[in-house]
Amino acid sequence: MIGRSGNPTLNDKTFDNVKGHYGQETMTLEGTVNKSFITLAILLGAAFCTWAMYYEGRNVAPYAVLGAIGGFILSLVISFKPSSSRVLVPVYAALEGLFLGALSAIYDEQFHGITLQAALLTMSVFLALLLAYKTRVVRATENFKLGVIAATAGIAIVYLINIVLHFFGMNVPYLHDNGAIGIGISLVIVVIAALNLVLDFDFIESGARNGAPKYMEWYGAFGLTVTLVWLYVEIIRLLAKLRSRD
Repeated sequence: MIGRSGNPTLNDKTFDNVKGHYGQETMTLEGTVNKSFITLAILLGAAFCTWAMYYEGRNVAPYAVLGAIGGFILSLVISFKPSSSRVLVPVYAALEGLFLGALSAIYDEQFHGITLQAALLTMSVFLALLLAYKTRVVRATENFKLGVIAATAGIAIVYLINIVLHFFGMNVPYLHDNGAIGIGISLVIVVIAALNLVLDFDFIESGARNGAPKYMEWYGAFGLTVTLVWLYVEIIRLLAKLRSRD
């Protein structure tokens, strides 16, 4: 049975009807890792572009908006049509990079060094969970998967409610506060985002084991990138809350 992921781009139905045919190249773990590195390299390259433009005094708001909206639209297209991933995932990575570069520069100007801290923490969490998964210290059991999926869905609903309330000049209580409750909420969200990595590892491994088509390597890289971006954003928000208390 193919693994279930809390990541909305990687779910039980993703590999339905995409089984490899005899003689056709199939998805491999090594191929997915390579595609993931390429995707992240493109994302970082685009991020450095908007970062540099910000510190040159240029208006990066249009690039940030383009990246956020364009990335969201492409993520939906890729999610509903995985076969498009080999073409659209690099474009998605570039758009997401434009947004993250601008966001990171804004945070770093207010809290010097916070971007590097967030990036290092994100990579450290990724490597730690990858090691824990490979050594089977952490196992993606069905109960584990259901728990992470439920928690992820709950966070998504809270964020959706917050977006709606924002139009009326309100926010979900404590969500953006730097008090003990607000920091506690951010910590919980960071943990849930990190646990999604375990589900992603399991899902990608299951796809390779079940002989998914070669293009699903790009789709696996896409899903992993979505989780890493979410984790990075939540970590930098948490660090900003902590440093704003000083």
